[in-house]
Amino acid sequence: MNIAVWIAQGLLALGFVYSGWLKAFQHEKAQASWGWVKDVSKALVVAIGLIELLGALGIILPQATNILPVLTPIAAIGLASVVLLGALFHVKRKEYRDTGVNIAFFALAIFIAIHRF
Repeated sequence: MNIAVWIAQGLLALGFVYSGWLKAFQHEKAQASWGWVKDVSKALVVAIGLIELLGALGIILPQATNILPVLTPIAAIGLASVVLLGALFHVKRKEYRDTGVNIAFFALAIFIAIHRF
């Protein structure tokens, strides 16, 4: 089971590094990739991106280094919260197609949180 959890952590971290990087440092590409980015402030998009990047680090580093490994499931819960709020945002905007990624990331984050606590 440990291998499956590490695979989930890697997939989740990669997904959040990609989306977080676009949101935090490549705003124009984020606007081209996601229509909602045009409708919210740049500061909010950058903040979400930075939170995602920190969460990606938190999903891997504490467990990998064995330094405060309890931070890994806490990061997973934080990321689950971010994607749950994102899914609710998309539902409110009737962007139902965009909720698929949110649901997949939420499931991975909860799986990690459960198995790492």
